[in-house]
Amino acid sequence: MCADTVNEPLLEHIILALRNGNCRAQGIFEQVISRNEVFGERLNAYSQWQPGNALASAIAIDHALAARREPGLFAGIPVSAKDLFGLDGFQTFAGSPTALPAEWCAEGPVVSALKSAGAAFMGKTNMVEFAFGGIGTNPHWEIPRNPWDRKTYRVSGGSSSGAGVSICEGTAFVALGSDTAGSVRVPASWTGTVGLKTTKNRWSTDGLVPLSTSLDTPGTLTRNVSDAIVAFSIIDPGTTETFDKVLTKMRTRRISGLRIGVCKAMFDGCDPGVAESVAAALILLEKAGAIVTDLEVPAINEAEEIFERGGLAAPEFAALINHTFADWKATLDPNVLARFEKIEAIPAIDYISRRSRLLELASDVDTIFNDVDILVGPTVPITAPTVQEVAVPEEYFRLNMAALRNTSVVNLLDLCALSLPAGRDAFGIPIGFQVIARKNADEELLAISLACESVIGVSKDILGTPPLLA
Repeated sequence: MCADTVNEPLLEHIILALRNGNCRAQGIFEQVISRNEVFGERLNAYSQWQPGNALASAIAIDHALAARREPGLFAGIPVSAKDLFGLDGFQTFAGSPTALPAEWCAEGPVVSALKSAGAAFMGKTNMVEFAFGGIGTNPHWEIPRNPWDRKTYRVSGGSSSGAGVSICEGTAFVALGSDTAGSVRVPASWTGTVGLKTTKNRWSTDGLVPLSTSLDTPGTLTRNVSDAIVAFSIIDPGTTETFDKVLTKMRTRRISGLRIGVCKAMFDGCDPGVAESVAAALILLEKAGAIVTDLEVPAINEAEEIFERGGLAAPEFAALINHTFADWKATLDPNVLARFEKIEAIPAIDYISRRSRLLELASDVDTIFNDVDILVGPTVPITAPTVQEVAVPEEYFRLNMAALRNTSVVNLLDLCALSLPAGRDAFGIPIGFQVIARKNADEELLAISLACESVIGVSKDILGTPPLLA
């Protein structure tokens, strides 16, 4: 039971198994620790790994359950946190070479919600420096390795680069990440996991090192949509029902009659196997009764153009570094420094006009959801590059923009979205199917995604086992 749990972390199953005596928390954490011993140095998910407290808490959890005391719904669940979340007992580096001041170690509401429910944090996961990038490389720390390629060292996606790897290798059942332009959904897509980007301000960003105050959003990576819903029910301040009631309610959503708008532009320039796998998933959904319509969405195309010019995150990031982290500027990743002079020179009038135009575009997109329930497309149009490829600066810039093309517009247009696996591309790397819903429709997004997953298949069904974990 515990061994199966580590390989396929179904949170509902674990929570119930612990309470009916079919599994022990200590056994779960011992196996999680052993998996890190096997895969830790090979895959580099973590920048800081501290399992001692988690193992001690597991013993206390087992004693509490044996005495019929409730230790918290998330007791016995190992969690990882991207290294921009403040976490007691850990330093915060945000991917930089030098620890940030102690104020950035303070825990915020997202971490507190999980801890209050009994979750144990195994460590801090590697990330792109200050979260400014979608590829997943960092010159100061080990680069997480994508476990889906046995022969070639490929990136895992950024900026939450270690998060998806921690889920794949079974050292965490929930991974906390942040998403400013796709930093949860890109690694979810390339590692074959589920990445949830909630509506901006749905979850507090207190306790996170910022990148863009306008766009930053905490998010989760999990093995499947069911797990994402359980984690959502624990973290979300607006959810008052227990996870089982939330799951039961969401499982009533059916595909039949679901109105799907296909964003045609998101299929442009895809690497071999990407568009084909997403199209195949759409055929399955249509056969199950969904109403599928191809759409041209001018607002998405314009938002993409704004992103290519730096969007909102680039000037806000420049202001953050210059005003808050000036002492860290000299050691910034060369890929960031090479662009820094350009992004800090963006005129204020340009920044203000972008904000204004994006509000108009967000209003335009919102009206589309009167005619469709969701918008869909490939999460990432390209395959995960090799570390060697992105070592060339020109290629890094090109691939970084391509990786974030389909995800960044969701942030800029104030929407919520989820990436779930849809197959593997011609290189054997997982492909994400991006489900996009209107602002504040997070519960509906999760319910629809769960229904879609029931038709397309969960990650294990359609992807198999990552070669490096076989």
